[in-house]
Amino acid sequence: MERRDFLRASLMLAGGSMLVRHADGLADALAAKAPDAPLAEGAFPAGFLWGAATAAYQVEGAWNIDGRGESIWDRFAHTPGKIKRDANGDVACDSYHRYREDIALLKRLGVKSYRYSIAWPRVQPGGKGAANAKGLDYYKRLTDATLEAGIRPFPTLYHWDLPQPLEDAGGWPNRDTAQRFADYVRLVADALGDRIGQCAIFNEPKTFTHVGYWQGTHAPGRKDPLAMLRATHTVNLAQGLAYRALKASKASLKVGGVIDVAPMNPATDSAADRAAAERWYRFLNLWFLYPALRGAYPDGVLPSAQQASLLGWRDGDADIVRADLDFVGLNYYSPWIVRHAPEGNGVPGLDTQADWAAGGGAKADNGWAIDAQGFYAILKDMAAHTGGRPLEIAENGAAYNEGPDAQGRVRDARRIDWLRQHLNALSRAIRDGVPVRAYHCWSLLDNFEWAEGYTQRFGLVYVDFDRGDKRIVKDSGEWYAKVVAANRVV
Repeated sequence: MERRDFLRASLMLAGGSMLVRHADGLADALAAKAPDAPLAEGAFPAGFLWGAATAAYQVEGAWNIDGRGESIWDRFAHTPGKIKRDANGDVACDSYHRYREDIALLKRLGVKSYRYSIAWPRVQPGGKGAANAKGLDYYKRLTDATLEAGIRPFPTLYHWDLPQPLEDAGGWPNRDTAQRFADYVRLVADALGDRIGQCAIFNEPKTFTHVGYWQGTHAPGRKDPLAMLRATHTVNLAQGLAYRALKASKASLKVGGVIDVAPMNPATDSAADRAAAERWYRFLNLWFLYPALRGAYPDGVLPSAQQASLLGWRDGDADIVRADLDFVGLNYYSPWIVRHAPEGNGVPGLDTQADWAAGGGAKADNGWAIDAQGFYAILKDMAAHTGGRPLEIAENGAAYNEGPDAQGRVRDARRIDWLRQHLNALSRAIRDGVPVRAYHCWSLLDNFEWAEGYTQRFGLVYVDFDRGDKRIVKDSGEWYAKVVAANRVV
């Protein structure tokens, strides 16, 4: 992509009608002042979009007001013993009421992109039928406030909060859920399409299918590997249907998906472990990408003779799952260590045992391995699978649990070091040709971290969950603001 085209695209994405109207002129001016030249180490291209991310259930609270319906996470978190310390997202960061303060924090950090998610049960409480006007009004206010701050709104349409009535009807393993999702997406697009230029369909479909339906440690808490496989296919059907619903509502809308990716390192150099790592690579990194871009699942994961029946594949599904995504969002946290497991794991033919906290070396406070080189490696890999599409880092961050000291300052130097390593790896990947145009730090706020409850803190901003009104920008947040201002690692 030529520099002027890159700059124009970045400016068009930056949010706000003034930026959009003047994108061509700004791009020309920047291109004239900054001719093509190799990026310095730790530097980023002109027009690179810096951002931060949150997710609805993790920050909004207000779980049962203004017509919001029950989600699978409400039901799961309200079940004793499912979440550490029996925490739940009933209040979380209270962002439903305090979203303007959160946007003021984004503005203080200087970021130009806010990745947030839209809660399906707030928009469509029962998972079907008419929209809840109060729910849509909230997301209109949130989006308008983001634009008013000169920040690009970047909504994700599903970040794991399925309406509980749809789970009662079978959940994601039920093929009908794909059409229900497409109907919901159309409601959102028709309501917000005049405000947004870009959105993501799903966040980490691997996580909410594998961990929710196979491992059972996330909502809805099922442990059925065959149901998980059917769920993955329903999600791919839903992605294709949602893509077309969004384009039908607003043809100019740029639509993508967000997948979590990681290198897969064999536990040993044995041929069996290397083959297992390759199977796991395809199942985690490509399973929700290839159907959209190629109309088929990656080979070498499920037994070919059984794949269609295991997934519930029907004639015509190749056309339904296809979605010519405008961009691909990538989340990265840690690599996996994979070994061959001849005893099986419940998924026919997969025969793997995998762990992303195994092995020695440094770890974050939640036990996840630290490997910035793995970030570089997977970016290089994924660029070869995404057909030259623009990439956005939709999530990247680490859990470090420092709290305020006696002076009220959060000195989280370990997070700064983690971010510095990973941003240097990202800069290197861009210098080596990977087309990443945006980075969103996970997370803007300390928040409800799913099964971990409030025990793990990923935020650039400290939140006192006993006093929801107390927010403190951590040292890492102040450091990140300097990176954003300099457009390079400092």
